[in-house]
Amino acid sequence: MIDRNQFEEALSGKLLSHTDRLDEITIEIAAAGLLESLAKLKEMGFEMLIDLCGVDYLTYGNGGREGRRFAVVYHLLAVSRNERLRVRVYAEDDDFPVVESCIPVWNCANWYEREAFDLYGIMFSGHPDLRRLLTDYGFVGNPFRKDFPLSGNVEMRYDEHLGRVVYQPVTVVPRENTPRIVREENYGEA
Repeated sequence: MIDRNQFEEALSGKLLSHTDRLDEITIEIAAAGLLESLAKLKEMGFEMLIDLCGVDYLTYGNGGREGRRFAVVYHLLAVSRNERLRVRVYAEDDDFPVVESCIPVWNCANWYEREAFDLYGIMFSGHPDLRRLLTDYGFVGNPFRKDFPLSGNVEMRYDEHLGRVVYQPVTVVPRENTPRIVREENYGEA
């Protein structure tokens, strides 16, 4: 298993933290020079990008957390050694989070980065086709952000008479759910 000293040597001062918990290593690296750091990790044997996801730390730890709000987390695998590595990098600006695209290192990151862009609003500089992946093109906002409203103001539906999609104010009828009571003597009977 690769130790902290090997990461520090390979990443040449860009390693910010190293945690080894439950036989899984998590490292945090600087956003500046991210692409070079990820390429070094690939040279160290972490040849497979398993996943890439965005994280919003706005209310992490009940809001008592200090530091940057948005991070991108890379899950890497060294197939020959069966070692996993989690790499976290924080976007420098919370108002407009931008991180370098890692597509030059792992081409499979294309859709992962588009998903993080769509759901968290994290921009990936150098991405060849950064556009929405899961939400509609007219969708406003980023639904996985912690400050995204749980109830919207506008809904869309297809109107057969007009032959197109129309937007209208949300029509939510408040209702109260009453749970079904299960009594032991009647349990399992139809």
